[in-house]
Amino acid sequence: MQCTSMKRPLETPLAQGLPATVPFVGPEALERQRGVKFAARLGANESVFGPSPNVIDAICAEAGGAWMYGDPESHDLRHALAGALGIAADEVVVGEGIDALLGYLVRLHVGPGDVVVTSDGAYPTFNYHVAGFGGSLVKVPYIDDREDPASLLAAAREHGAKLIYLANPDNPMGSWHDAGAIEAMIADLPEGCLLVLDEAYVEFAPAGAVPGIDVSDPRVVRMRTFSKAYGLAGMRVGYAFGEREVIRGFEKIRNHFGMSRVSQAAALAALADGAWVENVRARVEAARTRIGEIALANGLTPLPSATNFVTIDCGAGPEFARAVLDGLVSEGIFVRMPFASPGNRCIRISAGEAEDLDRLAEAIPKVLVEMRGG
Repeated sequence: MQCTSMKRPLETPLAQGLPATVPFVGPEALERQRGVKFAARLGANESVFGPSPNVIDAICAEAGGAWMYGDPESHDLRHALAGALGIAADEVVVGEGIDALLGYLVRLHVGPGDVVVTSDGAYPTFNYHVAGFGGSLVKVPYIDDREDPASLLAAAREHGAKLIYLANPDNPMGSWHDAGAIEAMIADLPEGCLLVLDEAYVEFAPAGAVPGIDVSDPRVVRMRTFSKAYGLAGMRVGYAFGEREVIRGFEKIRNHFGMSRVSQAAALAALADGAWVENVRARVEAARTRIGEIALANGLTPLPSATNFVTIDCGAGPEFARAVLDGLVSEGIFVRMPFASPGNRCIRISAGEAEDLDRLAEAIPKVLVEMRGG
C-alpha cells in the first residue's frame, strides 16, 4: 500500500531551480527512439579508428584486476604525462575526462553569483557545471566562426569574472587561433581571472596553433583528453596541467577513486604508442578531405577544421540545418549541429571510416532532394 502522506525530501534551492536534463542527447537514446541502430556514428567526435592494438592488449591484461580500486594518485600515468609534457608530476592531475575536471575546477573557483565568461554556443557541459554551482554565465558571440579572445576579455573585465572558458581548437566550429593570439590573451587577463584552456583537439591542431607549455603562470589551466586522438572516449581519461598550487587545489575536492585501473592502464599504453596517434592523424585528415568533397558536391560549404570533425555550412538558417540533420538521422547517420547562432546554420560531422563516408555521400543528396521537393 502506498503512503500518500510522506513528503519528498527537498533539494537545495539551487538544485530545485536547475533543469533535470542531460546536456547531450546520446546516439543510444536516439537508437532506442528509432528502434534501430545507426549505420554510421558520426556525431560525437569519438575516434571511430579506435585505440591502438597495444592499448587493447593492455585493457585485456588489466581486466582481471578490475575487482581492485584504481590507484587514487594515478601515479604511473601522471608521471608519464609529466615526462611527455616536460613538467613535474605535481603540475598535472588526472581525472574522469575533461568533463569531470571542468566540474572540479568550477567547484574550486566559482561560488553562488560568481561570474564566468564563455562563448555563446561553446561546450555546454562547462555551462552545466557553472549553473550547478550557482555561478552566473556571461556569453559573448562567435566572430567569423571563432571564439573571440578580445570579446571574452572585455566581458571578463566588465563583469569581474572568475573564469574564462576558451577551447582551442574549437568545438563545435572546428576553428582555431594561433599560439600568439592565445599567449596575448593570457598576458591580458584581468586580475583574479583564470583562463580555462580546453585543448581536447590539440593533437589535430596545425603547427603554430599550440602555445608552448609554461606552468609558472597561475592564471591558466590547460586541459587535454584521451577521448579523441587516442580512441578512448569510453574510458573517461582526461588531464589538466598548470602551476603546481593551482593543480594542488584539485586534491581538495576530486573523486580520488574516480579513475579505474583499466582506464589508467589503457591511457598509459596509449601515451606510449605515438605511432598510432600519427596513424589516426593521417586518417582524420583524409576523412576531413572526403567530408569536404561530399559537402561541396552537394552545394554545401565545409569550414576549415583543426579537429577530428568538419562543420558544414548548410547555407541557410537553423531550420534548414536542423532539417538536414534530421534527414541524415532518418537515413541512419548520426550527426550533430551547433546549438547557438551563428553556428546553428551548420551541421557537424565527425571523421569516419571509408564505408561511413560512403553512406554519408549517398544520404546527403537524397536528403536534400527530399527537402527541396524533388
